[in-house]
Order: sequence, then C-alpha cells, then structure tokens
Amino acid sequence: MNIAVIGTGYVGLVAGACFADSGNDVICVDKDESKVASLRDGVIPIYEPGLHDIVLRNTKNGRLQFTTSLQEGVQASTVIFIAVGTPQDEDGSADLSHVLAVAEGIGKYMNGPKVIVDKSTVPVGTAARVTETIAKHTDYDFEVVSNPEFLKEGAAIDDFMKPDRVVVGVPSEKSAKVMRDLYKPFVRTNNPILVMDVPSAEMTKYASNAMLATRISFMNEMAALCEKAGADIDQVRIGMGTDSRIGMSFLFPGIGYGGSCFPKDVQALIRTAHELGAPFQIGESVEAVNARQKHSLVTKIVDFYGGEASLQGKTFAVWGLAFKPRTDDVREAPALVVCEELVRMGAHIQAYDPEAMGTFEERFGENDALTYCKTNYEALRGADALVICTEWNDFRHPNFSKIEELMDGDVIFDGRNLFSLEEMHDTPFSYFSIGRPAVRKA
Repeated sequence: MNIAVIGTGYVGLVAGACFADSGNDVICVDKDESKVASLRDGVIPIYEPGLHDIVLRNTKNGRLQFTTSLQEGVQASTVIFIAVGTPQDEDGSADLSHVLAVAEGIGKYMNGPKVIVDKSTVPVGTAARVTETIAKHTDYDFEVVSNPEFLKEGAAIDDFMKPDRVVVGVPSEKSAKVMRDLYKPFVRTNNPILVMDVPSAEMTKYASNAMLATRISFMNEMAALCEKAGADIDQVRIGMGTDSRIGMSFLFPGIGYGGSCFPKDVQALIRTAHELGAPFQIGESVEAVNARQKHSLVTKIVDFYGGEASLQGKTFAVWGLAFKPRTDDVREAPALVVCEELVRMGAHIQAYDPEAMGTFEERFGENDALTYCKTNYEALRGADALVICTEWNDFRHPNFSKIEELMDGDVIFDGRNLFSLEEMHDTPFSYFSIGRPAVRKA
C-alpha cells in the first residue's frame, strides 16, 4: 500500500518504519525541517532499540521517505495516519489542535478516495470531529478510522511487529478490509485484529492505560501499607500475581509511573468522564496516589537524615533519570521530582543514566547543583548516599565493594527494589526500598 504518516514523533516514526519494513511504500511528513533533514541523513531523534536499523534499511531501499510537504504526503497515499502530538491542556484534556490542523490540510489536498487513520491517542468523539473538518474541504470519498497504538517505550518495535492485538474502529466494512490487509503481516501467529465501532476503539486505549496505571498505583498503596505492617511487598506481589485471575504484570511497586502515556491518558479520561457527567473516581485516586508516590523516596531520605535542613551540602549519586529503562524519555519521570526536591533542600546531585542525560538536562535546565557523570560508578565518587530512580539492567548487579570504596556515605535509597533484602544484609550499607523492611546498619 501507499501510506502517509503525519508526524514523526515516537508513534509516527515507529509506525512508518514498521509499515515500510513489511513492504509498503511509506512517506513520513513532519513540519520540522531540521528533523526531516536529520531523518534523511539517518539520524534518529529518539532512542528506541532496533528503530535505527529499520529506518536506515528502508530509507536505503526507497520504501521509507521523509518530507515537510503535507500535500506531497496526502496525494501520494491512499491510507493516511495522523500521528501528531495531543499534549495535555491546562484542564487535563487532550489538546486536539494539531490533529484538527492536519485534518484540515488533508481535506484541502485530497486528490481521490482515502482512508484516514487516527493513530494519535485521542478522546472519544475525535474521529467525528476529524470527519467534519475534512468534509468541509473536499468532495472526495473518505472514511476516518480509529487505530490506537499500544507501544511500550523500549519495546516498541516488538510491540508493533508482534502485537497482542490490533484495535480498529471503523465506520464500514470497506475501511475494515483495508485495515485488515494492512495489519495482516503482523498477526501471522493469529493474534486478533479487533474490529469495532469507532467510539469503542477510541475508548479502548484510555481504558487500557488507565487499568495499567491503576495496577501500579494499587501496588504502591499496598507497598506503603506493607511498610507500616512490617510485611514484604515482594512476597505479597508473588502471592497475588500467581492467582490466574490477577497475573504478574504491572504489579511492581516503585516511585510512580511517568512517560508520555499514563499520566496524560489518565488525566484526559478523568476530564472526559466529567464532561459526560460520569466522574471517574478510581482514575482520580490513581492520579493522586501516583503524584504522592513520586515524593516517597525523598521522604525516606529526609527521615533518615533527620529533616530537610540536614540535606544542606550533602551529595547524592542518582542512578537513572528516564521514566523507565530502554528509553531516553524523561516526561513525568519520578527522577525529576527527586532531583528537584533534593536540590531545593540544598543538596548536590551527581547523576548518571545510560541514555537520558541529554533529555533530562533539557527538561531540568542548567543547574550548578546537578552534575552529569560518564558512568554510574563515577557518580558515586564522594557521595553521601546512592539514590536509584530507574531500573536499568546496568544497575542490577553492581560491585558493592567498589560502591563502598567510592562513596563517603553508607546508605542506598532504592526506588525500584533492584536488590534483594538478603543480598543487602551482606553489604555494609543501610538500605531503604519500597514496601519492604529497611536494612539498617549500625
């Protein structure tokens, strides 16, 4: 098929590259001239394992192109994906201005029948608004489809190439057939293509993310309860997760979720619910718990040292800045809250992340109290404590003797429960994690 993908952000670039890799001719459109020039030169603006090779391979063989011309993209294609950003508005709702601007341009440039696909995460009713906007500018036949993405950052290529399911909301069997044909190469193991009405498909994305966020916040609430009761959340998690009705996924406690999806989507769903007169109380609680959880590690640090004033002049090594491993995304990352709070209290930070130091510096801004280090061990030199914010595999089996040698202090605050309590009892460190008994050394 001839496909246009409007927007070369995380979703658009992954989708365009993967569609090209399955034999389609894909033209990716973005109004950012410098980004398009970089993509043509093989420079990928985001870190996502496997994406660079797919983009280079398909650009080289001519199946993947990049342009700043919306007209070129629309007129060269029969299927057009809208994958532009839907940032959070001040009231928590999704800002659809970029989506509707693209829809208007599509309507103006149409040169024949098209299938228009909403790939961006958008609230219920967006396809109807896109349809109305396009119809004002064209007499050609078209249908607007909802095809929400379910990509995990750090595993997006596998998620796209081997999806658990493909959700497609369509107005007719005509566009359903187009979408089935398009996704057929990705479901050869008989994972389903779920064809449904458009509003249900739009709601499915928000419902899925809200459920996953709920599991995370529930486990963080349970972790706080375990700490008060003297229980171990790791053992509780196993006891829960081995129940086939519950399962093990998304039952890991920590210092809160972040990224571009869960925070924004939960808040957008809360806003939609209020607009429809059906308040989403569980979602509101999920969001409140997550906001509080991002401060939980700082609370442990303050308690250990005996108050905020005690942190003045202390140095903390921070391992992990991205909101999760295998990405450079720091949007809504708990590390932002941790670093902001520690700096506010007069501490100095020596930070390391395998991929996210550049994006973190852009978001955090220049600050003399925060130093970026070349390795995780360099960050430890002279530190009073180690603070772990992201569960990169690089951090799971450190050399504790080397940590002891490099640090001035002897305490570790682990926001991701990387180390077993048994292991930490055999080290010289006091160890504080999430939802588990503290390991205190004299």
